[in-house]
Amino acid sequence: MPLFGRGKKGLEPRQKKTRSGEFLRSRRMRDEDGHVASLTRLCLLSLADNMKEVWVKDYAEKYLDRVSFRYIMGPFNLLPGELVEELTLLLCSRKQLSRPALHLLLVPQLRSLSLEGCPGLVTSALCAQIAARCQGLYCLDLSGAQQLPSKALSETLCCLPSLRSLSLAGTPSDSCVIRVVAEHCRLLRHLDVSRCHLLSPAALLVLGGGAVCFLLALDIGFGEQEADPVAMATYLLLTLPDLEKVALEGIGQACSLILHREFDQMDEFTDREGVPRMEKVWKECRHRQDMGSWKKKEAATTDKEEEEKVLFEGHSSESEEDAVTDEELNCFHEQADDKRGRGSGEDCLTLALREVQGLSCDSLDSLRCLCPDISTISVNIDDCNDAGTRRRNGSLLARGLQTWSGQLQSLSVQYSGPMEVLFHAIDVTGSSLVSLTLEGVKTSHHTPLLEVIRVCPRLRNLHITADPPTMVLEEEDMEDVEAWHDDVDLPRLPHLSTLTLNFSYEHSQMKPCLLAGSPLLEKISLVSVPCPLDCIFKDLLHPFYLRYRLNADPQAFQTLGRVQHLNLTRSDMMIDTVKLIIQQSRSLKVVDLSYCWNISKFHFIGCQRLSKVKLIWV
Repeated sequence: MPLFGRGKKGLEPRQKKTRSGEFLRSRRMRDEDGHVASLTRLCLLSLADNMKEVWVKDYAEKYLDRVSFRYIMGPFNLLPGELVEELTLLLCSRKQLSRPALHLLLVPQLRSLSLEGCPGLVTSALCAQIAARCQGLYCLDLSGAQQLPSKALSETLCCLPSLRSLSLAGTPSDSCVIRVVAEHCRLLRHLDVSRCHLLSPAALLVLGGGAVCFLLALDIGFGEQEADPVAMATYLLLTLPDLEKVALEGIGQACSLILHREFDQMDEFTDREGVPRMEKVWKECRHRQDMGSWKKKEAATTDKEEEEKVLFEGHSSESEEDAVTDEELNCFHEQADDKRGRGSGEDCLTLALREVQGLSCDSLDSLRCLCPDISTISVNIDDCNDAGTRRRNGSLLARGLQTWSGQLQSLSVQYSGPMEVLFHAIDVTGSSLVSLTLEGVKTSHHTPLLEVIRVCPRLRNLHITADPPTMVLEEEDMEDVEAWHDDVDLPRLPHLSTLTLNFSYEHSQMKPCLLAGSPLLEKISLVSVPCPLDCIFKDLLHPFYLRYRLNADPQAFQTLGRVQHLNLTRSDMMIDTVKLIIQQSRSLKVVDLSYCWNISKFHFIGCQRLSKVKLIWV
């Protein structure tokens, strides 16, 4: 009798049971992203599962609102700060982060704390505990905490001198908070105060001369004068030498004023706010830039013989070198001013900006003269009914983007006109784009969407919010479209991981093909897509279809294999197709079926019982 078997007949049921058990264990040992979890991750998942019934329950019953602790000595004090941060984010993503749980997780070794996903927990009392326990924080995100008083926020920031990144978007922050940031957070590099409606543009002037390189301040409060946002943007561009990413109102006009040195109109603003006049600030900025360029040039021209000579003869004093450099630079400035003339727009000032939001087509010419290293741009284009003006806007956009052709990685355009106007501009920069966002565009049956995809082969993120075609195709036209789809060679986006197509709530009979050829998709949002989606998804899940249409290797067939989030709100979808998607997509976590008129509550409940995927239906 064999030692490790029961014979062939008795082995088959045993093997079947074992495989089933291994499959269940493998499902439990996989992370939420569908990948095999590490031992550390499994421990954190176990902590998250037992947090409420063990540690939180004990603390809430015995100590919460009864005793105030400066520090809590517990199991989380023994964990490295990185693991506490990961556990906090895990609980927040699961909507399981409560006030007592947060009390336990505020440990001294914490370096990053993000409460953006649960702004309702952010109160004055919690901020006091953060200030007492987490004084070594590098990153703090309190976005959306609308009930947090400005005074409490100021007192908290006074105790966090190590902050490098701070997000206060959508909070009641005012000028007092920004003053505290400028005085006490000297190491701050990233600041987000977007949607802070109590914050005036002039309040940001105290940031000038600091080390901030990332500043987002869109949709903040109003100034005393209409030109205040432009003046504030101009001042900050000239006084923040390390500024690389910026989102400010009036940023385009500020670039134009800097380029042409038209600062006289800002004297009233600078005198009122008690800051140096813009002409003086501009000269200091150019002097600082020329000093840096001069030193780099001198260092590059020094050869080995000069270095050996310095070793034997010694260095000249630093003060003498600086004096000579200043004198030579002053001569250089005077000669340049005489040659170019004041306000000619040919000054050699260069800004370090790489990412800019809030631009218009007219401001791109100024930006390309000041910022040669741009990699991310967000442009707003005003639409009109005049075809000539539309063509002009499209030409301005294409000409402005031509400067950064081959280096632009992210492009976002807000435009409520026809998508065809934008095609040439996208074609100019498409070869290097990894992210493309088109908001508010109007589509038609002749919209060159497939052509846009072809000129952007490296896209990882594609987001389109559009109005669907208003005209319904006739049967003859539909036959022509279907015949064209059979002959056309579908484009591929092999690197695409996020796809968003949001259409306004209308319906027509157009049949687009877009998902095929993107095996790395992780997030898909198809809102109010103006066509039935059943046939599209069934085709995508059929390997013979993909092999015939794409002529690709077998890995490319797994179009939905990595999809985790699928949003099908207000779409024409059948429950059988949803079940098929769930069966084929092992990584799927969330499917939003809100307002899908072909899916009833009965269908939704039945599908929910048979699947572990989270389904949303209204």
